[in-house]
Amino acid sequence: MSVDLNHTIVHARDKRESAEFLAHVLGLATGTEWGPFIPVTTANGVTLDFASVPAESIVTQHYAFLVSDEEFDAAFGRIRQAGITYYADPHLKQPGEINHHHGGRGLYFKDPAGHGMEIITRPYGSPG
Repeated sequence: MSVDLNHTIVHARDKRESAEFLAHVLGLATGTEWGPFIPVTTANGVTLDFASVPAESIVTQHYAFLVSDEEFDAAFGRIRQAGITYYADPHLKQPGEINHHHGGRGLYFKDPAGHGMEIITRPYGSPG
């Protein structure tokens, strides 16, 4: 039996703003609005379906994206160009820095709804 994550719903104050923000940072496209959702699909076929909800009902989540070194460089460039604050750590104590965990590179940033976003070039637990 094979089990794959297919999609998840990401709550946002403004679904278009959040979907376009993440798509821009990651170099992806937003999909066609479908019902209450604006999808952003990753290379492994997982779709993040952004949905607008009242701001007070948003419970912030963490989303981590495994990217190649080239994709990291491109995303990091877009993050800096857009003036997005980024951090080396999930507790947001090391602003303006990246980390080198597991023999790769990583960073954290917030999306417009306050969700914690992470890009990494090596999976957790990789020999470093």
